[in-house]
Amino acid sequence: MNKLQLILIFGIVFLLASCAKKTIPFESEGAMKEFTPVTAEYDYLSAKAKIVIEEESGKITRGTLNLRAKKDSVLWFTMSPGMGMEAIRGLVTQDKIQIRDRVGRDDVNLTYAEFDRLFGLKLSLELFQNVVWANIPHPFTFEDRLLRVGKKFELTQVRNGVRYFSKVETSHGKVSELVSNSLDDRGSVLATYPNFQEVEKQPFPAEVIFKIAYQLPEGSQNVIIHIEWTSMELTSESLSFPFRF
Repeated sequence: MNKLQLILIFGIVFLLASCAKKTIPFESEGAMKEFTPVTAEYDYLSAKAKIVIEEESGKITRGTLNLRAKKDSVLWFTMSPGMGMEAIRGLVTQDKIQIRDRVGRDDVNLTYAEFDRLFGLKLSLELFQNVVWANIPHPFTFEDRLLRVGKKFELTQVRNGVRYFSKVETSHGKVSELVSNSLDDRGSVLATYPNFQEVEKQPFPAEVIFKIAYQLPEGSQNVIIHIEWTSMELTSESLSFPFRF
């Protein structure tokens, strides 16, 4: 995986083991009648996950992820393919995206403005948080298109040259499916959240499947990423986010 692929995969969608902790399926107390989507509430968060990345070439990478977060401030993660070796360490803040590739040495250190100039994509920490935790991509406004279809709300939003189509479940108020396409056809992301778990009485994804399509000079590329969260803990105690190039 070259540096450009690394930037695009971790830039378009922030990816999210030790002993697996059994998750508790989320059960709602009732269906929402009005559109009141649920967002993840926490001060600090620590989580672990199993991950499988399948590239268009047929290459499959399996590993584990460790994630730490301070809401609206930082997302920190490491990825290990096994044997205790850390392959990738990343830091996403309000200012920039930084990724340390300890194997291929394809490091990333870009502000959001630099990322926009290079790839024409406007990203933000808020957007990363929302995609990771199955929130709607952007705050709802009356300029957005909203429909009630059976037990789901269907929300269409256009922001900064990207169209987002979200299906929000009335049973728990979270996104169960997200489709985003750049209006200039430079890339697309499909995120499916088939299962949710209860963490301190809140619904959090238990499993996520990403399908990412993007353009490189040599042609279009496709990647499938499967994430299964094995543990998740919310805390008010401060966490550390060690990172340096």
